[in-house]
Amino acid sequence: MNATSASRAEAPVDSAPARRVLVWDAPVRVFHWLMVLSFAGAYLTAESERWRLLHVTLGYTMAGLLAFRVVWGLVGTRHARFASFVRGPAAVWRYLRSLVSGQPEHHVGHNPAGALAIVALLGLTGLVTAAGWATYNDLGGEWLEELHEGAANAMLAVVGLHLAGVLIGSWVHGDNLIGAMLSGRKAGAPEDTVRSAWRSVAALMLAAVLGFWAVQWQSAPAPDAAMSASHHDRDDD
Repeated sequence: MNATSASRAEAPVDSAPARRVLVWDAPVRVFHWLMVLSFAGAYLTAESERWRLLHVTLGYTMAGLLAFRVVWGLVGTRHARFASFVRGPAAVWRYLRSLVSGQPEHHVGHNPAGALAIVALLGLTGLVTAAGWATYNDLGGEWLEELHEGAANAMLAVVGLHLAGVLIGSWVHGDNLIGAMLSGRKAGAPEDTVRSAWRSVAALMLAAVLGFWAVQWQSAPAPDAAMSASHHDRDDD
């Protein structure tokens, strides 16, 4: 975003336009909710041998979603691109000070603090999935498994901070940010709107994920066989 957007971002919330425009395209929204579902499912099944295939499948899904988001962050719509919302420490500090002062900066896309959390979540996703893949394929020792678990716990903590930031931002700015990630619309000026929602790309991404899940489901061992293998592994130990 250019100088026009930058100056608007520095304006207090009172001057933010009330009109609702399309900000988040369909691929960003589908990515977001698939990532939420995949991380939650993977985290909840992490300690269960019975649900190990589901845990691994969701981990691979997260890796694929990460790859897509990196590409879309380079070639996607204006508010989806990293160049439009990734800022340095000074911008993050200025935004946090504006919150404390009671005159928060209005950002059509991600605000600098939210962008920091998003970058951290993407980085941790890469670390979690890489360490998990290596652990699953017995490419490292116990330290790698501990790294996988530690990164997952760190990711959960950042998710908590991100969610708190979303709730605070919704209250301070008077804009339902969770609802915006469902509808794609936020308060903005006409020139801030995204021209196309790119629903075709979102549909292809969703189809790819569902197709991958179907393949994994078809290759899953029968419950009795899986339990027998689990008991056999414990007997060998």
